[in-house]
Amino acid sequence: MKALHVITGLGVGGAEQQLRLLLRHLPARCDVVTLTNPGPVAAGLTADGVQVTHLGMTGNRDLGALPRLTRLIRDGGYDLVHTHLYRACLYGRLAARLAGVTAVVATEHSIGATRLEGRPRTAGVRGLYLAGERLGHTTVAVSPTVAERLRHWGVPGQRIRVIPNGIDAPRFRYDEALRKEARAVHGLPQNAFVVGGVGRLTPGKRFDLLLRALALLPGDVWLLLVGGGPEETVLLRTARDLGVADRVVLTGERPYLPGPGDRAPGLVALLSAMDALASPSPEESFGLAVVEALAAGLPVLYASCPAVEDLPPDAAPAARRVTGGAGAFARELLRLRASGPGERSAPEVVRRYDIARTARQLMDLYTAALSGSNLEVSTS
Repeated sequence: MKALHVITGLGVGGAEQQLRLLLRHLPARCDVVTLTNPGPVAAGLTADGVQVTHLGMTGNRDLGALPRLTRLIRDGGYDLVHTHLYRACLYGRLAARLAGVTAVVATEHSIGATRLEGRPRTAGVRGLYLAGERLGHTTVAVSPTVAERLRHWGVPGQRIRVIPNGIDAPRFRYDEALRKEARAVHGLPQNAFVVGGVGRLTPGKRFDLLLRALALLPGDVWLLLVGGGPEETVLLRTARDLGVADRVVLTGERPYLPGPGDRAPGLVALLSAMDALASPSPEESFGLAVVEALAAGLPVLYASCPAVEDLPPDAAPAARRVTGGAGAFARELLRLRASGPGERSAPEVVRRYDIARTARQLMDLYTAALSGSNLEVSTS
């Protein structure tokens, strides 16, 4: 089986890193096309031996990208096309059809309660989404919550399959040596209580709330933000205005699968350096950072996390939902600080999100798409 994955960009984001990890486990020949931004994940995929093509798309309305993508699909002789993220789903599904490929799968990574990849969920966005969706065979939802949002938006239920994101859980195992090294590199006191946040630095992630919570906490509490994005300057200014800049560290983008020649502490080391993870975003589609933190044995506070909320009650006792603002997060962080360090072991339920399991389910779906059937995928 020869498959082409089409994605909007390959910067360090959750969907992008999920694609790289997935391709390490899929038993199919896979190439990748990125419409824009062949960033660090593109370099990582290339180092893994994956052929990556940059389409050079200049914007949402660069219609010249469509014939280029259509030719690439036709000339590549692909059996199946798998699209990721809104723009790639629109152009990729249409190009696949024009190229004569009918086995077209899309993964919905980022549909929130009110926004789609940061876009307001307007009638126009919804109309384009549904028009493109009809050109595919199946839409993969990364959580039951996302599946319900898709149904509510008008995607027929029989065209939706739930296949959760996956992680390589053993890779996240707590490491005392990595903890000390990462703290030393980033100037974090070895005896500080370090609160972590992981994700793109965008308004939707609400990391400014963590800065306001930090201002309510004692001086031995530090904040470690792992990620890059347009809000970096705003967050640094907010930290200075709140008088907490000397207790805030921003690492920039840090993939947990390092690129070639990358010697800075990666996400795994940075999670070991933390004492708790806080995820204040109210509109997550899955909550990959939360699952990775649980795999690292961290206690987690979250505002929204379908990956946890869709589990049976008490399946992830170290994860607690927090409603409210900075004060509510500050109170919960004080509670965790007072309780002292616990055993850094992953809960058994993390196995549910094993990347090999995700890859098996996706291969079942590929087989069904190639045969023209709409069978349920395996959950084993």
